[in-house]
Amino acid sequence: MRFPTRRTACAAGGTLLLLAAVPPVPSAVAAPVAPAAREETPVTTNSSPVTGVAESVVRVKIPLPASVGTHPADCDWVSYLRFRDKNGPAASADADRVLVAQPGIFEGAAAFDSVARNTITEAAKKGKHIEFWALDRRSNCLEDNTGVLAGLKARDPHTAVDYYYRKKAVDGRVFAGYQGNDQLKWLGNVGLEQTVRDQYDLLRAELPDQRTRRDKVLCGGHSLGGTITGFFAEWDFDGNPATTDDAGYAQCGGYFALDTRVSTSALGLGDLPEDAVPLLKSGADAVKAGLDAGIVPRALALPAVINPETMNLLAIAGLAADVAPDARSDLATYIPSSFNLETTFRLLFSRDFATFVSGTPKVQDFRFTNDAALGGLLDDNSQPLAFLQASVGFVTGGPVVDKDFPLPNDLILSGNGAFANLLGTERKAMFATPNGPVYGWQNYNALKNVAKAKDGQPFTTPAKEVTDIRELARSLAEHPIDFTEDYFPTRLVTDISLAKAPGVADGAVHPDGITANPVINLEAGDGIGARSPQPGDVIAPGYQHLDVLTASAVQNDGKPEPISTALAGFAIR
Repeated sequence: MRFPTRRTACAAGGTLLLLAAVPPVPSAVAAPVAPAAREETPVTTNSSPVTGVAESVVRVKIPLPASVGTHPADCDWVSYLRFRDKNGPAASADADRVLVAQPGIFEGAAAFDSVARNTITEAAKKGKHIEFWALDRRSNCLEDNTGVLAGLKARDPHTAVDYYYRKKAVDGRVFAGYQGNDQLKWLGNVGLEQTVRDQYDLLRAELPDQRTRRDKVLCGGHSLGGTITGFFAEWDFDGNPATTDDAGYAQCGGYFALDTRVSTSALGLGDLPEDAVPLLKSGADAVKAGLDAGIVPRALALPAVINPETMNLLAIAGLAADVAPDARSDLATYIPSSFNLETTFRLLFSRDFATFVSGTPKVQDFRFTNDAALGGLLDDNSQPLAFLQASVGFVTGGPVVDKDFPLPNDLILSGNGAFANLLGTERKAMFATPNGPVYGWQNYNALKNVAKAKDGQPFTTPAKEVTDIRELARSLAEHPIDFTEDYFPTRLVTDISLAKAPGVADGAVHPDGITANPVINLEAGDGIGARSPQPGDVIAPGYQHLDVLTASAVQNDGKPEPISTALAGFAIR
């Protein structure tokens, strides 16, 4: 979901379909399905190696309830990226299967680009036509990607930077700035119940026949999306547990989990003693009061690294790598300096604690290509946060050193589960020579003479690299709805944490909903979901948390990508 200028830019490449609008149905009752206002716009991408898949962005008008409060009109629409086999049926109801995916934390629909295309292609090889719907949560209506789209059209990342930082207009539009907490009061009312109901209402609007949904839809998600899917499976949507056609589990024929589990206890709460419930109720009431007053941030954000501006920076870096991968990056110098960005650069590109404290050398002192910049931001040998890591290759063109910040490599490699969950499993590396050579990037399938760490081992091997940096750049920059979620609603994660408190997840009344349907667990071997393997898991060796979404269709061993292959097999069985 985007601002009108973004939709206009998308519509220029294809036909806009608009159906008649009807009044909203009260959310407490699963009333008969009526046609909703709907827009579907084809999306064109010229750089994907997977060419047999059609993509479109679909928007369905499902107004928020009045209780949410005053909110932008764009937020009365629910959006998703629809991927389908070009040789398959045009109507979703006629597909053999429809996979519906909830994104993880800080994640948007475009993150599913590669896994969607690869899964559809694998199913088509076996004569089956499936669709993949990558959902976008309500909060994404706040994002403005006008600058990224304009930069893509001009093939110049400076166009995007000028829009976001220099107030330069694009088609008459000037960037309004990033939304502050005082502008997000309504988002404090968008939590777990609204999120699962949005999925339910969208499924009913797009596939009105309940039997079709039960027979053809598979529900799932990545990371936190597995937890949301668990609650969806247990939810009762008409307020009457005795009627089950409206239950979440009755909208799906199966579940899939991408480096996660379909579970409502993913945060480790499990079954709590009865005397703990009043404490949870007090906590939930305090959080709600804090959100209403603005004391609790309504969107999860930190002063650096994790906030709307830095999430948008990933899209700009993806744009630069998409249109000019081998050109020398100047984003760190062309973007005006700020406390947020300078602190973020220090946290991501400091060699050790002393460098972080002193600020010397800083990232602007090194010379590197746009590909190397993107690799530095997201590759598992550089990005310090495990949930933001992918395996996209390794730096080349000059000497590198161990990156011992925020923790030394020997601690990361110690086998400590807490370190692995937070920082990942791989040795971290950093450019060694400021004001020296122009560092480039070796793609996942083109590794040669990888540098060795101080322990004498290479920083990486071909078996550990699975994602094509070209595809990652395209996924970040070329879609009408984002790879990231700039405004992740705090209420959603606090609701999940306090779900056992009365009044938070009262709709989750079908405890057998998760076990009512078959499930496939697709885990990253070096990611988060495979920390506690279970019988029947599909584990992809060498994968990091994002790789289950972004991995290339052909791997370095010459075999098809295992996550999408297994998911396609599950879907068509």
